[in-house]
Amino acid sequence: MGCCVSSMSAHSHRFALVTVVGVATAWRAPLLSRPQSAGPVSARNVRRLLSFQRYLHSSRFIRGIPASNPLGYILDDDYTGQAKLMLEKVGNWNFDMFLFDRLTNGNSLVNLTFHLFNSYGLIELFQLDMVKLRRFLVMIQEDYRSLNPYHNAVHAADVTQAMYCYLQEPKLAETMTSCDLLLGLLAAATHDLDHPGVNQPFLIKTNHYLAALYKNSSVLENHHWKSAVGLLRESALLSHLPTEDRSERLGSLILATDISRQNNYLSEFRTHLDKRDLCLTNGRHRHFILQIALKCADICNPCRPWKLSKLWSEKVTEEFFHQGDIERKHHLEVTPLCDRQSNSVANIQIGFMTYVVEPLFVEWSRFSDTRLSQTMMGHLSLNKQGWKEGRDKQEANTSRASEEQRTSAAKDSNSKELPQGSKRS
Repeated sequence: MGCCVSSMSAHSHRFALVTVVGVATAWRAPLLSRPQSAGPVSARNVRRLLSFQRYLHSSRFIRGIPASNPLGYILDDDYTGQAKLMLEKVGNWNFDMFLFDRLTNGNSLVNLTFHLFNSYGLIELFQLDMVKLRRFLVMIQEDYRSLNPYHNAVHAADVTQAMYCYLQEPKLAETMTSCDLLLGLLAAATHDLDHPGVNQPFLIKTNHYLAALYKNSSVLENHHWKSAVGLLRESALLSHLPTEDRSERLGSLILATDISRQNNYLSEFRTHLDKRDLCLTNGRHRHFILQIALKCADICNPCRPWKLSKLWSEKVTEEFFHQGDIERKHHLEVTPLCDRQSNSVANIQIGFMTYVVEPLFVEWSRFSDTRLSQTMMGHLSLNKQGWKEGRDKQEANTSRASEEQRTSAAKDSNSKELPQGSKRS
């Protein structure tokens, strides 16, 4: 009997190995069979391939270990140790995405999004091929530019985690359909895909091809949307599902993150709340709330605990100032927000919180008056006060230093004055 079991186990192992090698070979085939005239393979495609193959070789599947739950062997190997413990509290508003990214060796977006798809049952419900899903998530993560201090895959993972927190709020959890959840998570994960690290005005004044392509309107957001659709097609993740208006709905969510259209969405949201006419059994109203939720998730950093909020603030300001340095180097008009010579992290954050974040989250709190909303508003108030105190302290130190310099200069000037006479005279 034992011999029979051993033989079956060996057969299972060989079958698993052959299957995965076949998958890996299929992945590699387009690269190996590429004609010489087609030119070199892009570094991005090489990174995708290597990342995907590393995942295959680390899974239980390649070692032929059976599992009663078809998702188990993938999840168990990916989410080990502290990273797995963190995912058990993925709905906690204090979730530290920087720590999670380190624990997952820079794969926070892939691991987090896969976990959320699984926890919602979307993989089984939509019959998603797990190999295609993994490939799609790897492509998303690789298409974020890791050199960007802020608009990178870690930010996308953070926004996705925040989106999950909002989707868990009672009003949304009770009404959102599975399609809403799928599109909401996809939009959060891809909302800044291939962000160049500069803003729309910079692209317009430098005559960037994206600005011309999208006629200077929501340039970045249109690019993120079209890039996401391209990856969906390339991965064929949803190719077995009816098309319907999926692409347009995904685009509508991503386009809502355009900060230049903030007042339009805020005004509409406020009007609905004043009239109390939001009905989440209405598909159009649910989609609008998804847009607002994604907008909140995108700019929620000031509503996080101070330690996390401060780090995000420093990173986004670093990216702003880098753009300003480029503008100055090439003799372009320096965007005021990006001028490190006339601005500071504190001033930028205080203005951002006052004029952008606070108005939106006040209305969100009206819509969803929950413990989470109260927590976010509490952090926002404390963080704003923290930046003000830091700014005042810095200004006081600067003023004191300037006064000391003037006093020192005056003393030096007096000591160097020519004598008016001598004791003999």
